[in-house]
Amino acid sequence: MISTTDTVISICYVAFIVLLGFWAGWSGKKSSSAAGEYFLAGKSLRWPMIGMALFATNISCLHLVSLAQSGFDTGLLAGNFEWMAAFTLILLALFFIPFYIRSGVATLPDFLERRYNRACRDWLAIVSVVSAIVIHIAFSFLAGGIVLETLFGINMFTSIILIAVVTGAYTIVGGLRAVVVTESVQTVVLLSGAVIITLLSWWKVGGWQPVVDVLQQHQELDKLSMLHPAGDPNGLPWYAIFLGYPVIGIWYWCADQTIVQRVLGAKDENHARTGALFCGFIKVLPVFIFILPGLLAYVLYKQGALDLSALQQADGKLHTKGIYSLMITKLVPPGLVGVLVAALLSGLMSQISGALNSIATLVSYDLYKRYQPEATDKQLVKTGRIAAVLALFLSIGLLPLLNRYESLFNGINDVISHIAPPITCVFLLGVFWKKASSKAAQYTLWLGSALGALVYFTGKVYPEGPLSHTPPLMVAFYLFVVCVILQVVLSFAYPMQHTAESKVLYWESPLAPLRAKGWPGLANYKVLSGVLLAVMAVLYWVFR
Repeated sequence: MISTTDTVISICYVAFIVLLGFWAGWSGKKSSSAAGEYFLAGKSLRWPMIGMALFATNISCLHLVSLAQSGFDTGLLAGNFEWMAAFTLILLALFFIPFYIRSGVATLPDFLERRYNRACRDWLAIVSVVSAIVIHIAFSFLAGGIVLETLFGINMFTSIILIAVVTGAYTIVGGLRAVVVTESVQTVVLLSGAVIITLLSWWKVGGWQPVVDVLQQHQELDKLSMLHPAGDPNGLPWYAIFLGYPVIGIWYWCADQTIVQRVLGAKDENHARTGALFCGFIKVLPVFIFILPGLLAYVLYKQGALDLSALQQADGKLHTKGIYSLMITKLVPPGLVGVLVAALLSGLMSQISGALNSIATLVSYDLYKRYQPEATDKQLVKTGRIAAVLALFLSIGLLPLLNRYESLFNGINDVISHIAPPITCVFLLGVFWKKASSKAAQYTLWLGSALGALVYFTGKVYPEGPLSHTPPLMVAFYLFVVCVILQVVLSFAYPMQHTAESKVLYWESPLAPLRAKGWPGLANYKVLSGVLLAVMAVLYWVFR
């Protein structure tokens, strides 16, 4: 439980964000029902706001809680999901953004219709709404509920409903502008809070050498390595990371509406590209400020300097889902606890608000407008708001099912690994292969999604089945290979008949994206991409 002062700080912060969201939503638009303003912020977003909003939408309370848990359980290994994101953000900036911005699409399903056909758009819209509800909202609610129950003693479902009400209020009213403005503030608060708990943990441990000594004493130096050998008991051998992560990463960063919507609201192509790369640089930080604190907590526990009895279960096992909130109460002095809670709430609210706005956009543009092509802006906004409210109720209903995962981090990656492969396949082949056909993409999405669902539910019904010991990332890779083979074969069986729109939505050569001049100097997207690649290469060499 936290002090009254810290509780007041947390409540004041939530009130500030809600008021800021309402102000941003109302002040930035000429008409309260203009669809372009509501869903895409009038295409006025600049690169710093895009980069911070991408990061804030990605890093939620779920990430703070789950990454700290993974740091405690497996060390720095989960950091691969943060650092590998930099490479997929480079792909987004170089290969996907030009088509998204030049085609003027409001949603990624809209892009698929222009490259392939209407059936692809419909299917991606449905899958995107479902994934946003499950991955971006329900899992975030679960993480937030666990934290608030630990810190405030509030029943998990009660706290989740309160979060849903306050976040949904300004998001549903204010649209994307409210989401992005609040996300920019929340990114700063979230990072500040994470840095505070990292420094306090570091000071308590006594520096790097005690960390090495404790891990060496317990023969666990592999917790400091990012690349583990084959047969890794944590299910993340090095080959799974390099083969499997691109499958889920390209879907998440390049083809998921919840994430990419910030890019679609960019002022122009250069702002969109630079914003994505800026986010890539920020993604270096989570390993050191989200995962490392969990590892430091493990070291403190082994030193006897951190009491984890509150996490002890009846069978003697540690319930490590609550490690981050326990660190806040044990390591952070009164007054600063409120700041840390504000940081957690920032991550939670930003992810949920971003997902709600994306769901509203998808339902309005890709589903409702299909059957009501003459719908006015006012009707589209109203439909989007209703969809966002329904999404909140559905996500809350999924919580008992998702809470069965022992690790939130493993849970979310397990779900993504079965959703992403067919979508990654049709987007990659669509922009890089001229012959990728509409019918082939359509059947690949249908059959690939059905196969992913079958594999997922088979694994849950028969937990000791043939794929029981296969890392989720390798499951994603195998499903992706099947989808690629399927789409290539079907593309020859059903050849592509390009339209005037589709024939300009693929690259003639891999070097074509680099021909755009871009901004001069260090701000040039080619220079930034090269620097980011160099930074990631050095980091992987150091932590290999």
